[in-house]
Amino acid sequence: MASNPVFNRFNEDLAKGRYVGEQQPQYGQQGYGQSYLGVRQGGHLSQQGGYPVPDREKMHRVSVASLDAAGRLTLDDVIIKMLPLFGTLLVCAAIGWLVADGHPGEGTALWLGSLVVGLVVGLVISLKRIVSVPLILTYAVCEGLFVGAASSFFNSVYNGVVIEVVLTTLCVFAGMFVGWKIGLIKVTERSRKIFVLMVMGYLLFALVNVVLVRTGVFHNLFGVGGTGLLGIIISIFAVSLASYSIAVDFDTIQRCVDFGLPEKYSWLMAHGLLVSVVWLYIELLRLFARMRN
Repeated sequence: MASNPVFNRFNEDLAKGRYVGEQQPQYGQQGYGQSYLGVRQGGHLSQQGGYPVPDREKMHRVSVASLDAAGRLTLDDVIIKMLPLFGTLLVCAAIGWLVADGHPGEGTALWLGSLVVGLVVGLVISLKRIVSVPLILTYAVCEGLFVGAASSFFNSVYNGVVIEVVLTTLCVFAGMFVGWKIGLIKVTERSRKIFVLMVMGYLLFALVNVVLVRTGVFHNLFGVGGTGLLGIIISIFAVSLASYSIAVDFDTIQRCVDFGLPEKYSWLMAHGLLVSVVWLYIELLRLFARMRN
């Protein structure tokens, strides 16, 4: 199980030995007849009541042949699909920046609106049992507007911080991929379980923190810890979680590749990586802003 909701379903369904979102034919379902009475005898199929017994091995060969014709998933497929998604995010981030620059009211409305819409679209994507490219692109647009508006605000308060965060995010992303690829960063079932518990705890803390800030309990931008040592420690912990989530995502993608999923799922996995990278960027933005003070 991963913290990323996009990959949760993949891990759960792979553990059960079935394709994610693929309705595997089962005996007794419409199309195979609900009155199968055949039994295997001596390794051969027999019939009773005039209904043929479905051959599992033949069905498997047909399924594999169809999958080969459609194309199997590779890591390169996911990387290729990431390019248009990140390109869309960057273009929309530039638009969000321009709208928010010098217009705090419009900027606040933009990042709040895009955040809410993005959360709804992301929830729909994670719950759908099919791959929807338009929805995935819509999410990239919303996240781009949110990132652009938020970045404009932080940069107006902490001049130059965005450039530092962008470079750091790219370095961390590359470092986590290389570390996972060469085996320096391990992703095991035990580490996944510990990791998801930490993420759930941090998510609960973050929600409570937002409420406390919005209700005026804390009179600073960051809430608990503020810009002091405690706040910096909290941000370092959050950045660590977001960084490790990238390794978990790549490990899940490799599982899907090894399992032989269809190529169409590369869009969904690229979207999952986008979710983790945006999370990492936002946490780094908060960390660098706290350290400025």
